[in-house]
Amino acid sequence: MDVKTASKAIRKGDISPVYLLYGSEKYQMKQFVEMLKEKVVEEEHRDFAIIPYDLTETPIEVVVEEAETAPFLVPKKLIIVRDTSVFAAGKDSGKIEHRLETLLTYMDNPTDYSVIVFTVQAEKLDERKKIVKKLKSDASVIAFAPMGGDDLIAWIHKRAGEREVQLAAGAAESLIQFTGTGLQSLAAEIDKLCLYAGAQGTISSADIESLVPRNTEQNVFAMVEDLANLRLDKALSIFYELLKQKEEPIKIAALITRQFRIMLQVKELAGQSYSQQQIASQLSLHPYGVKVAGDQARRFRPEQLRQLLYELGELDYHMKTGVVDKVLGLELFLMKMGAGASI
Repeated sequence: MDVKTASKAIRKGDISPVYLLYGSEKYQMKQFVEMLKEKVVEEEHRDFAIIPYDLTETPIEVVVEEAETAPFLVPKKLIIVRDTSVFAAGKDSGKIEHRLETLLTYMDNPTDYSVIVFTVQAEKLDERKKIVKKLKSDASVIAFAPMGGDDLIAWIHKRAGEREVQLAAGAAESLIQFTGTGLQSLAAEIDKLCLYAGAQGTISSADIESLVPRNTEQNVFAMVEDLANLRLDKALSIFYELLKQKEEPIKIAALITRQFRIMLQVKELAGQSYSQQQIASQLSLHPYGVKVAGDQARRFRPEQLRQLLYELGELDYHMKTGVVDKVLGLELFLMKMGAGASI
C-alpha cells in the first residue's frame, strides 16, 4: 500500500489494526503517525491512550500483551513501536529475544480497541522472515521513500499553498538548491518564507537567496551548476564565500569531485536505459539529485567528465602533498574550467 492510499483510507475512518512503516523518508513517516494520532485518539485522551515501545528494550510479546489488554478510561489506544532490526534486512544485533509467534497469532484475531504501528528505521524489510510475509499479507505495510523530482516540487507548492502563499516560477527549484531535499529542512524554510511573504504573498527566488542559508554541500552544488554553465564569476563568488567561512579547500575539492562523479555515473546509467528512479536506487541518491545531475551531465561528453575527474584527482594529490598551495590550486582549476579550457 502506498502513502496516499493509506492516508485516504484513514481519513475515511478505515483504520487497520496493524501498520508497518519503513523507509528513509522519516519526516513523511512522522507526519503519517501524527495523522493516525489525530484520527485514532481524541486529544484529551492522548496522555493515556498513546503508548510507546522500543523493540531494542522491550520484547514484542509485551507489545502484543498491551494490544490485547483493554484500554483504561479511554475507548481506543495507539501503540507506537520503534524497531531497527526485527523486521529489517540484516543481522539482528539486539540483546532482546522476541517471540514473533505471539504477533503472528495476534494478527489472526486483532482487537478492535488497539492500533499497533511499527516504525522501522531501515530502507528495506527482510522479505525472508515469516513475520514480514504475514504483515505484507494481512496488515498495512507502507514504504516511505524519497519523493521524485516532480513530486517534491509539487509538495513544496502544496505546503506553501496551505499557508495561502504562492511561489514564483523557479522558486521551488531554488529552495531545493539552497536547502537540499530533506523534507524536515524544506518544511522549516517554507514556513519561515511564508511568514515573510504573508498571506496571499509570493515567494521569489530572490527572497530565497536573501533569507535561506546554504550549507557547504549545497554551496558546492551551486558552484558546479555555475561552472557547468560557464558562469565563472558566480562560481568564484561562492568559492570565496566558502573560504571566508573557513571551509577547507580539500573538502571543497572533494565535494566538487563527488558531484562530477555522480554526473558521470548518471550519464552512463541513463545511456543504458535506466530510469531516474532506478538510477537513484542504484547510486543511493535522492531522485531529485539524479534529475539535476542528469541535466548538468548533458553539457558534457563522458570523456570530458572523466578528464575532469582525472584533473581533480591530480589536484587532490598535489594539494595534500604540498606541491601546490591549496587555495591557489583550486582557484586555478575553477578558473580553467569556468573559462571552458577543461571542456
